[in-house]
Amino acid sequence: MKHSHTKNLVITAFCLALCVVLPMAFHAIGAGQAFLPMHIPVLLCGFLCGWQYGAVCGLLGPLLSSLLTGMPPIFPIAPAMMLELCAYGLLTGLFYHRLGGNLYLSLIGAMLGGRVVSGIANAVLMGIAGKPYGLSMFLSAAFVTALPGILIQLVAIPLLVAALQKAGLAEKPKRHRAA
Repeated sequence: MKHSHTKNLVITAFCLALCVVLPMAFHAIGAGQAFLPMHIPVLLCGFLCGWQYGAVCGLLGPLLSSLLTGMPPIFPIAPAMMLELCAYGLLTGLFYHRLGGNLYLSLIGAMLGGRVVSGIANAVLMGIAGKPYGLSMFLSAAFVTALPGILIQLVAIPLLVAALQKAGLAEKPKRHRAA
């Protein structure tokens, strides 16, 4: 993106703040885990600022939320979420730039890639913690329980990015030409 470094830092800081506030709001009404509120600002950060900022937002969001609110639990959940959300922010920004601004393909690719990272991270960290974790738990958490959040992301993220672009607050990347 052509935003200045300062503008990207401000947007990233705002997204990090949302990583703390949105889960508190969703958990207050009992809808946190299913609606994936921390994913939204991380995905937006990747789209708006690029892969580097998206990755940092994804890495720091769960850590800050854990330290400030106790959600997610510091171990083993927070480190797994840090890796998962780092992948979301990184992949969203990377795909969006490489695919010339294809919102849906970038979003779906990032969501799938982040879930792969989540599965691997949870398998390792839950194993270290001595907690059971297998394929059925992964599939249930990543796709069944998360379905409302996935649907919200597939609708809200493209609408938000398009609205910000229309308002002149975000730019659509140019398509790359094959060499």
